[in-house]
Amino acid sequence: MTFNVFVIPFFGGLLFLLAVILIRFTAWLATLDKSGRKKFGYGLLNGQIFPATWEVFMESLLHRRMFRQNKLLGYMHMSFAFGWLLLILLGNLESRIYSGGHLNPPYYPIFLKFFVHDKRTLPFELYTLPGFFRFIMDFLLLFILSGLVLALIKRARSKWFGMKRTTRHSRFDKWAITALWCIFPLRLLAESFTAGVYQGGGFLTNSLGSAFAYILPVEHLYYPAWWAYSTALGVFFVTLPWSRYMHIPTEVLLIYLRHFGIKTGKKPDSFTDIEVHSCPRCGVCIDVCQMNHASKTDSTPAYFLRALREGKPDTEIDANCMLCGRCHQVCPVQIDTVGIRIASRYNDNRLITPSYSYLDLHQADSRKADILYFAGCMGHLTPAVKKSMVKILGISGEKFSFMDADGSVCCGRPLIMAGLHEAASELIKKNTGIIKSSGAHTFVTSCPICFKVFREEYKLPGVEVLHHSQYLLRLIDNGKILVQPGSVTAVYHDPCELGRGSGVYDEPRLLLNKVLKLREANENREHSLCCGGSIGDLAMNSKERTIVRNEALKILLEPEPDMLVTACPLCKKTFDNDSDVPVKDLAEVIADSLIIEKVPKVPQQMVEAD
Repeated sequence: MTFNVFVIPFFGGLLFLLAVILIRFTAWLATLDKSGRKKFGYGLLNGQIFPATWEVFMESLLHRRMFRQNKLLGYMHMSFAFGWLLLILLGNLESRIYSGGHLNPPYYPIFLKFFVHDKRTLPFELYTLPGFFRFIMDFLLLFILSGLVLALIKRARSKWFGMKRTTRHSRFDKWAITALWCIFPLRLLAESFTAGVYQGGGFLTNSLGSAFAYILPVEHLYYPAWWAYSTALGVFFVTLPWSRYMHIPTEVLLIYLRHFGIKTGKKPDSFTDIEVHSCPRCGVCIDVCQMNHASKTDSTPAYFLRALREGKPDTEIDANCMLCGRCHQVCPVQIDTVGIRIASRYNDNRLITPSYSYLDLHQADSRKADILYFAGCMGHLTPAVKKSMVKILGISGEKFSFMDADGSVCCGRPLIMAGLHEAASELIKKNTGIIKSSGAHTFVTSCPICFKVFREEYKLPGVEVLHHSQYLLRLIDNGKILVQPGSVTAVYHDPCELGRGSGVYDEPRLLLNKVLKLREANENREHSLCCGGSIGDLAMNSKERTIVRNEALKILLEPEPDMLVTACPLCKKTFDNDSDVPVKDLAEVIADSLIIEKVPKVPQQMVEAD
């Protein structure tokens, strides 16, 4: 016997799920832009499919990033994903043994213990192939059930799993998770009741079956149990495409596309939709989001992505994000939450008017120089930073020019963050002409926001773009400037765009270690806190920003330093408003530590600007 009517809920649900996945995947791939389709085709042939497959194994099945967050959390997810896959694969092999190697219907391995009643149960028969499979299948079922127990515990004790908050479920989430949590207990009952009737099964199902046979009428219960098991599978498959669990197949597609070189675009597109549907809403991003301090939990990435997934984008949710990237850093799927947020703001006139384009700023000075220095908007709002840089550059003897000495140039990042890419492109084109006409081979900026934009959005062949932390370290290492070591203790704050955004962590620390004694905050490097003054958030009021800033300061000053040092003028200005210790930019620290051997040469445009 290889068929029974109770398999219909499972088989029907499976066919439905496969049809939905096929239709969605086909639509997504077909609507990729021309460049994306080309990369997809080339990626299938250039060998990238192998590292992509390895990442699928490590992340989608073993949940390596989850393990890094919390071992219990990682084990819980891994037991479901990897355990279920092994149950399916080994179940198919087991069914081949009992069917003489023939191909079986898709449902046959799933319900094998209903169709095959093998009575050999002694543990000494493990050396036989059937005995091994009975043991390993029971073991895998127990493995998955252990993850289910952890999932249930997590609902009540999420802190044990490194999470203060968990996500709120949608209607389809509730249906899907209820069905998922029922699947494996029902399988255990169905196989155990069957073992109790036919005196078969493995070490787990046979023992439970014998126990159940003493107290329950298992001969009347085993068939309804198989129906319940099949129904739970069917319900899970049917609800999956509209629940958080759609991430299971979509995450695999996303990993392959990323390895093929496809990235988040400046406008919402099919790749954005793939990323949105790849979010498991695990809730890891919620705790790290500093918007919680401002009581804006609904703006956290999990709920922002859910709104997009449900076709209900919300302007307030879009706007309420500092674009700091902390969520991306911990995301087990590595979804580009910042890029998606910016794309969702594209041409949203409710956020910012297109006329706010900076194109009316007059042409900056572009005199010839080897080094072109750019202070940026925030650099001009914190004059001590730009004055320190000009002092250092003058002493170094470098031939430099101050591009925005009169504050007449913006890098374009505010426009990009607002989704106004056309206006940003025009501004970038204008600025590119200024930089090229200077003949400079090195472009130095004090603002991490500007640094990221000039490095990623501008096409400047032959021009090296550096943040001033990198450039100042080079000046010292090359003997262009001399500094005096000191005994002051300081905590260094990694600015979002310099650290997470651009990967610059070591140079600022190497630089500061030459002049003071550095202490590390608990939240540092890739986990560093946003200052709260981010220009990425278009909706927070001053009170809410103050709350975010004060929470960040509390953690940064825990090591009790003499000074707080950052590498971003905006962070310096934000922290300086309420810090119990002096707040300085690292350019100021270096300028104060200089051993001056010659009079600095200050460019004329700097004198005029002051």
